[in-house]
Amino acid sequence: MEHRVLVVDDDFMVARLHGVYVDRTPGFRTAGVAHGAAEAVRQAALLSPDLVLLDLYLPDGPGLEALRRIREVAPEADFLVVSAAKDTQTVRRAQRAGVVNYLIKPFEQAELRARLGHWRATRLALDGTRSTDQSQVDRLFPVPGPGRAGGQRAHRDALPKGLSSPTASLVEEALRSAGPEGLSASECAAGTGLSRVSARRYLEHFTAAGRAGVHLRYGTTGRPERRYTWHP
Repeated sequence: MEHRVLVVDDDFMVARLHGVYVDRTPGFRTAGVAHGAAEAVRQAALLSPDLVLLDLYLPDGPGLEALRRIREVAPEADFLVVSAAKDTQTVRRAQRAGVVNYLIKPFEQAELRARLGHWRATRLALDGTRSTDQSQVDRLFPVPGPGRAGGQRAHRDALPKGLSSPTASLVEEALRSAGPEGLSASECAAGTGLSRVSARRYLEHFTAAGRAGVHLRYGTTGRPERRYTWHP
């Protein structure tokens, strides 16, 4: 299943780049591109996107006003803000408007990919079900609590400086998908879009936190390969 994404940015080159990032992320494709608020509303009405990558600085109106208008014509769409705006008032207004995530420009492909992956995972957790349980709800609204998955996540999300929670979720997803064979740092990097050094930092963090295990696989030549497996 591919999720349709509408990219909204006033800069033509930036919009094109974000579209490339989207298309390189498994499970996503760029359904349309708009460079202003009015155009974004028209595109949303035609395309009914699943997700809108929304810039807040648009030539014909504020991005959050465009969000309100898009919601009227595409009520099922979610919104991920990608903007240079980083003042707390704007971030709070975006949060109150119900955006699923907020990414400050400039950013690397892996950061957008991590947030797209997190959004997809939470969406799939609820799609096709008529009722839910606490563990599924905790994926949408993680709250630390004793004995709950939220408490485990809080421990996992106490990340060292330089590591981010969305990227950690992306690495976790890659580890879970690998099964008992596990992943090397190089394989994790290839699957997530991270550099090998960054992938290994996250893998080692999970290992130190007791959420992953590591074993050595010996080849015919060279140093043994470190392989990581997720602990259920």
